Amino acid sequence: MTKPRLAILGASGHGKVVAEIAELRGYEVIFFDDSFPDKKKLEHWIINGNTNQLISRSNEFNAAAVAIGNNAIRAQKLGQLKAHFPLPTLAHPASSISLYAEVAEACVIMAGAVVNPFATIGFGAIINTNSVIEHDCSIGEYVHVCPQTSLAGGVVLKDLVWLGLGSCVIQQITIGTKTTIGAGSVVTHNIPAGNIAYGSPAKIIRKNNA
Repeated sequence: MTKPRLAILGASGHGKVVAEIAELRGYEVIFFDDSFPDKKKLEHWIINGNTNQLISRSNEFNAAAVAIGNNAIRAQKLGQLKAHFPLPTLAHPASSISLYAEVAEACVIMAGAVVNPFATIGFGAIINTNSVIEHDCSIGEYVHVCPQTSLAGGVVLKDLVWLGLGSCVIQQITIGTKTTIGAGSVVTHNIPAGNIAYGSPAKIIRKNNA
């Protein structure tokens, strides 16, 4: 049986992980990256062109994914592709997603991640390795929850939030749009939109101008 063909935009370390998940889910992976033609390979995968070339060849693929960790760039690229391709969510077989959770399109959920009942995950989010999204959490669009991060019940992450490696958020906290939380932080109070915060407890250190 012929495998469905998945174009992955973003030939990086993150792309390697997304490609493996896609292959475990039965896809044939074909890479594209905007560094082409300067960059032509990622490990054993051949890079076949840039974003524009991918779009021009849309009839050759069953679906596409964007494997870019940066939230703003991922949002931009998904915006370019969504008119041309199905954008499936790719969940590692070793992840655990509740039957009562809702996961939008174009997400990546990596090995060991847990998404518990009545959590919602927005379009284009990344739930990275061994992260825990507890019951009733609301994860916005283009969020990146880095590895080993834990969200207690009822946490709200607005669009384009970045939660750094190993950070923790206590129950019922809201973190505003385009806010970055530093690695290892413990978030014990609401953080308004557009800030960078870190520490235990996390404190705002400056505005996020990215």
